[in-house]
Amino acid sequence: MGSHRRLASSGFDRGAGAALCVMSAAATALGVVPATATPHDDTRAKVDRLYEEAEKATEAYNKADERADKLRAEVNDAQDRIARQQQSINSKRDALGSLAGAQYRSGGIDPSLSLLLSEDPADYLDKAARIARLSAHQADELEELQDAMRVIAQERAEAARKLVDLEKSRKAVAAHKRTVERKLAQARRLLNSLSAADRAAFDRASRSGRADLPDLGGAVPSSGRAAAAVAAARSALGRPYIWGANGPSGFDCSGLIQWSYAQAGVSLPRTSQGQRYAGRQIPLSEAQPGDVVTYRSDASHVGMYMGNGQVIHAPYPGAPVRYDPVGMMPGATITRV
Repeated sequence: MGSHRRLASSGFDRGAGAALCVMSAAATALGVVPATATPHDDTRAKVDRLYEEAEKATEAYNKADERADKLRAEVNDAQDRIARQQQSINSKRDALGSLAGAQYRSGGIDPSLSLLLSEDPADYLDKAARIARLSAHQADELEELQDAMRVIAQERAEAARKLVDLEKSRKAVAAHKRTVERKLAQARRLLNSLSAADRAAFDRASRSGRADLPDLGGAVPSSGRAAAAVAAARSALGRPYIWGANGPSGFDCSGLIQWSYAQAGVSLPRTSQGQRYAGRQIPLSEAQPGDVVTYRSDASHVGMYMGNGQVIHAPYPGAPVRYDPVGMMPGATITRV
């Protein structure tokens, strides 16, 4: 979402160039040297930077939240295992307790004396051997279960510590997002301070996008699931960008891609960084509809290739899901899911 608003071929640059020509001619007639930049150029650059920061913060937030959800599931699974193990241990303990009580009641006299007094020494020895084997087996089993319980308890404690750390991290990212939102509010105030003409030029360059269906050529998706994902992404056209959202009423950039492929029965990672490596990397020249397109070296933005050099994506706050040229940002990487 940063550099695609600085493309030389944009409507803003054409309009701004014409305006500068008119201003230059007027200034020459008046003997005034024209400025090389207009106020809204600086405002536009600031807003571009703020949008890029906001998107990176949102993706970091998504990543932390995804990790926290995964860890919560692991902790819940561990707790369930511990509960089952504890129940088994309790049963073993009850059995051992019953056996110990029986032995105590029948073993109040010395075993050697019991043997001498027994009417059937062979039967006594057989029973004693069975009891010894049973006791040893149950003791071994109890020891194994206790060892397993200690290991799982340690895992649960470690998972809980990790969860606390992740919650702290997520809160830190959320705080950074709030900071960015304050910056965006400042940017909106700057935009509102522009003249009507300058604001219109800015909107044409930075916010218009393409809400209609461009000529996507004759390219076809690489697979049936890619075709289903393309259809889902098209159905999201015009829906708003919403922080941390993955549909269906609104999306952030990676949320749109995750949701679109989910409609095709494919589970993708939540973040754009994860989506970059969710399939096979291919050259841009081989891109087909449905391929995932990530941008910048840190893969902080993502869209879906739709054909004829166009992607569909959720750009940034204030801009709905729309079409843009695949070369709208630097560092495009194509992934076939």
